[in-house]
Amino acid sequence: MADQDMLPVTLADVRAAHERIRDSIVRTPTLHSQTLSQVTGANVWLKFENLQFTAAYKERGALNRLLQLGDNALKAGVIAASAGNHAQGLAYHGKRLGVPVTIVMPKPTPIVKVMQTQSHDARVVLFGETYDQAYAHARELEKAENLTFVHPFDEPEIIAGQGTLALEMLEDAPEIDCFAVPIGGGGLISGVSTVARALKPEAQVIGVQAELFPSMYNVIKGTQLDCGGDTLAEGIAVKYPGDLTRRFVAAQVDDIQLVGERHLEQAVSLLLQIEKTVVEGAGSAGLAALLANPERFRGRNVGIVLCGGNIDTRLLANVLLRDLARSGRLARVRLRLQDRPGALFGVFGIFSGLDANVLEIYHQRVFTNLPAKGLITDIECELRDSAHLEALLTALAEGGYDASLVEPD
Repeated sequence: MADQDMLPVTLADVRAAHERIRDSIVRTPTLHSQTLSQVTGANVWLKFENLQFTAAYKERGALNRLLQLGDNALKAGVIAASAGNHAQGLAYHGKRLGVPVTIVMPKPTPIVKVMQTQSHDARVVLFGETYDQAYAHARELEKAENLTFVHPFDEPEIIAGQGTLALEMLEDAPEIDCFAVPIGGGGLISGVSTVARALKPEAQVIGVQAELFPSMYNVIKGTQLDCGGDTLAEGIAVKYPGDLTRRFVAAQVDDIQLVGERHLEQAVSLLLQIEKTVVEGAGSAGLAALLANPERFRGRNVGIVLCGGNIDTRLLANVLLRDLARSGRLARVRLRLQDRPGALFGVFGIFSGLDANVLEIYHQRVFTNLPAKGLITDIECELRDSAHLEALLTALAEGGYDASLVEPD
């Protein structure tokens, strides 16, 4: 690891940030999850940062930065490039403090995010097709309009602000001896690791990135894995981690784990089903790491940061349905039948006999490779679990039906 003494944020900075912001943010709970502990084999503690007003931890760093600006900077206003939680956190606290806020977003940003940011009276400028283009334009506006740029992760005040949640975690659950922290640009894990190294030096700090965006992993491990794609964890889909934050990670983080989309989806679903809390893909990354590599965390007291809860409702619905399908509780069974009266009668007798609840039926007569008198029927059904599904498929086969399972990716 690199030298911690050369880093520009200390425990004292984080404590000062906490004193500065504590009255204007939510002191979110850190709670033990008995069920997730049983599922993962670790003792799981959850930090519910999705309960902040803007549903993300980003408020902490943004507010800490705003409160340290001079009068002239506050009057002129601040600017940031963001299509996500940083935009809302900065806009919300800027409005509270009477500071003009400009947010530059890429043109493809979902309209709901634009509207949420505008609801805090921020000026939203749509520019470019990518974050990098929006960022470059924001830096141009910064100079042209004499604004102060507030970086989403690569500034000491931001890092100190994000680290305040780790102070609260250790106050509420001093037994935590391992932190599982999502990494995008690296601001959160930089702050968390600063607190952990000072207050609990024996604790492990494990960063978590989506497999599709292993940017910090590449920096630290010296690898050249591809970086890009459609990830559920768009909040940590950062191609270029911070120049400052990578120094913190190199000095203070024990390891970085990569997690795939299936485990991210499973984590989002489990948190909703078990903890009754909505968490976005990036916020579920810590739990996803425990699901993907349980031996790495078994027996440890793991603190997981649920860093945000801003997920599109349609996307959440898809994630939940896909998880039901993977667990065998929701299935689509494909049957090849003869196109004649009563063909489905025997099929439904088997479904009924096994208490399999039929939800939808789809007939396909034309676009098949079957003979003209044949048809394909897909039956979506609800079951208790994978064993119940297996029993249904077995019964259909024993009944002489050509049945197969249409599985999700």
